[in-house]
Amino acid sequence: MHTYMALVDVVDAEVQNAQVLASVWGDLRNDVQELGGEMRDAYAILGEHDFLVLFDAPDRDRALQISLVIERRGLDMQTMEIVPVERFGELVNDL
Repeated sequence: MHTYMALVDVVDAEVQNAQVLASVWGDLRNDVQELGGEMRDAYAILGEHDFLVLFDAPDRDRALQISLVIERRGLDMQTMEIVPVERFGELVNDL
C-alpha cells in the first residue's frame, strides 16, 4: 500500500452546511474501503484549504479512483503521494 495526502476544499453548495459536511466522513471512509483503500485520518485545517485527508491505496490508479469518488461529494482534492522520512533516507543512501 502507498500513502497519499489530499488537500481538500469544499466546492459544492450542498456541503456548505456544517452538519451535512460532518456526516459525509463516514460515507467517504466506506467509499475508500470499497475501492481497496483505507482512510487513515482526516483533519479540518485553518488556512488556504479546508481539510487534510490521509489515505492508503494499493497503487496510483486506485488513488486516482478514490480521489474522483471523493470529489463526487462536492469536495475538490489535490492529491499527492507521500513517502515516510525513513524510506526517504533509504532512497538517498543509495545515491
